Amino acid sequence: MPAPDQRSRATPPGPPTTVPYTPVPTPVQPGRGPDGDGAPGPGHPPTGEAAANIKEMGTDRVPQSPPDIHVLTIVGQVEGHLQLPAQNKTTKYEHIIPQLVAVEQNPAIKGLLVILNTVGGDVEAGLALAELIRSLSKPKVSIVLGGGHSIGVPIAVAADISFIAPTATMTIHPIRLTGLVIGVPQSYEYLDKMQERIIRFVVENSRISRDRFRELMFRTGELARDIGTVLVGEDAVREGLIDEVGGLAQAVQRLNQLIAQHQARRQPPAGGITGMPATGPGTNPAGAAADGLAPAPGPVGPGAPWTPGPPGMPAPPPAPATGWGAPPPAPFHPRVIPGGPPGPGTA
Repeated sequence: MPAPDQRSRATPPGPPTTVPYTPVPTPVQPGRGPDGDGAPGPGHPPTGEAAANIKEMGTDRVPQSPPDIHVLTIVGQVEGHLQLPAQNKTTKYEHIIPQLVAVEQNPAIKGLLVILNTVGGDVEAGLALAELIRSLSKPKVSIVLGGGHSIGVPIAVAADISFIAPTATMTIHPIRLTGLVIGVPQSYEYLDKMQERIIRFVVENSRISRDRFRELMFRTGELARDIGTVLVGEDAVREGLIDEVGGLAQAVQRLNQLIAQHQARRQPPAGGITGMPATGPGTNPAGAAADGLAPAPGPVGPGAPWTPGPPGMPAPPPAPATGWGAPPPAPFHPRVIPGGPPGPGTA
């Protein structure tokens, strides 16, 4: 420790010494912006979008489908008027209905691809989605992957063409009620009417017969805890419930074919409007050839110049003058036939 006199003679501190800072340029890394500031390079999504994609999808870039085909997924359980628990994976019909309305109204969307992997769900909500899909005026194709059980059957058959994967399954069984059920005959009648709605819809939109579908629905001995039938892949096609066995490539190819056919039907014929009425002899409306003569230019109608017809055809009589100052019409003189009074129909 210095002595007190040495501390008093210590050199006071001077001004701080500053060293000028020279920034060193950072080399541009592949996949980053030209300024090397972390901005996305060509072909890469923005930083915030890439982070969200990694969090939700597990990848920084999500491929985009073409805008002319809308993909609709029916997964998990079709949720009805009651909200299901949070651990259930559900398809909410209030989310699907606006999409179907947009598909019908948006002219840029040419077709609909419905992908199903559902265990079923609410009957009325499922039938509502099936009716909306069937009523679309644009081509639609459905494909069952994994499973299309219960109320998923009407949704699958609502499309123009339906596909099923070779390993996918479809369960056909009677409907059931949850909650309070009153033990009166009206409860069974209500169930029967609701079940009849499903049967009628499936039969009208597939190749399966009514009797065969009811037989599969009420079959016993195949399911351990229920009655009904499980159809796997080719079995659904053999029964006439689904049209073809195939995967995504076959479904997209068939949808493109339906779109091309739909667009061809909407285009007008190359020759214009056909079925115009033929013109009579001596008449020559503008823009149409009559009696082998060329169209007559100029106005057509009363007071228009007369165009001669074939040789030997007399000219039409002049049109009577009308308007103020026209001469009065000639007086009428009845013609009397000799031999008696005029009979009925004579003048």
